[in-house]
Amino acid sequence: MNILFLTLHRISDLSERGIYTDLMREFVRHGHHVHIVVPAERRFRESTKMLKTNDAQILRVKTLNIQKTNLIEKGLGTLLLEYQYQRAIQKYWKGIKFDLILYSTPPITFNRVIASVKKRCEAKTYLLLKDIFPQNAVDLGMFSRSSFIYSMFRKKEEKLYQLSDYIGCMSPANVEYVLRHNPSVKAERVEVCPNSIEVDEKNLEYDRDALLQKLNIPMHKLLFIYGGNLGRPQGIDFLTEVLAANEECSDTYFIIVGNGTEFGKMERWFYDNHPRNACLLSSLPKQEYDNLVRACDVGLIFLDKRFTIPNYPSRLLSYLENRMPVLMATDMHTDIGAIAEKNGYGLWTESGNLDTFMEMVDFMATDRNRVRTMGEKGYSYLITNYTVERAYRILMRHFE
Repeated sequence: MNILFLTLHRISDLSERGIYTDLMREFVRHGHHVHIVVPAERRFRESTKMLKTNDAQILRVKTLNIQKTNLIEKGLGTLLLEYQYQRAIQKYWKGIKFDLILYSTPPITFNRVIASVKKRCEAKTYLLLKDIFPQNAVDLGMFSRSSFIYSMFRKKEEKLYQLSDYIGCMSPANVEYVLRHNPSVKAERVEVCPNSIEVDEKNLEYDRDALLQKLNIPMHKLLFIYGGNLGRPQGIDFLTEVLAANEECSDTYFIIVGNGTEFGKMERWFYDNHPRNACLLSSLPKQEYDNLVRACDVGLIFLDKRFTIPNYPSRLLSYLENRMPVLMATDMHTDIGAIAEKNGYGLWTESGNLDTFMEMVDFMATDRNRVRTMGEKGYSYLITNYTVERAYRILMRHFE
């Protein structure tokens, strides 16, 4: 099959690790021809061009800045995406008959290009639903449900669901949410197709002590790591409350690695408070970051308590892959914590519940064997549920 994949992620080579590159490599392994469209944001000063590899063709389309920019440019750039992608596909791949169109949210503004290719090629369509917009923006107070902005994007969201032959959701709570809030979508078109990765079995050698010493991280404390975006969705205020409370502990240390719109706020907190039991790292080379995750003991997930949509952060997968239990502080609507507790690899509390969260930290710190046991359960759950082999089978059963 000829596969067309539309995404906002900046992909340069299919060998990169990530939930989308891993899935595309799985399609290649099964003999499919993969064509990927990605943005070349204005800040990178690149023109539209096609990259050919042995595994796939990657069409990099010049766009406005969509990430790490102000809301005005982000909004305009998101709205223009479908026109820019459509023109580029017509120019470079007009003669290709695509059998399947895959696309992920965000954004919800691919309608025009999806409809055009679907009609021209009589292709099937599959939405990988990773973000429920515009409701997530309403939850965070970015605009109201009565605003013109909400109405415009809500219509685009509804149209995207109509164009999709199938919708793959990250968890059962996501499926339930989509069906409850979109009564025109038939239940047989919506399923769980979770975030997934290609599990790395290589376990490359690295010097743990040397890495921790280089980063000024204590070697003998129980290490908790948060890696990923530091933005409004993560509820950074509660994370800083946890860091402050952990200053009373003697044997636990928190490592925060990431960037995003709230990184400056987090940086100011570290500057003002000089914590002895935590550190903040803005970015690390990919291999060094992977090694740091391997060097830690417990993974962390934070989400803003105001969310009414069930988010399911993909950073969970790297924690499970590295056999780490996970502590979670989220809203009441996601099922990421319930799934973790049911399967024995994590603990959950509502974001803002500081006393319970610190009890969870203490629960981990008092028994290292418990940490290892829960980590092994998480790895087993990953192998059974969150591999690209399984995601590929879920997807392809509709098209074979």
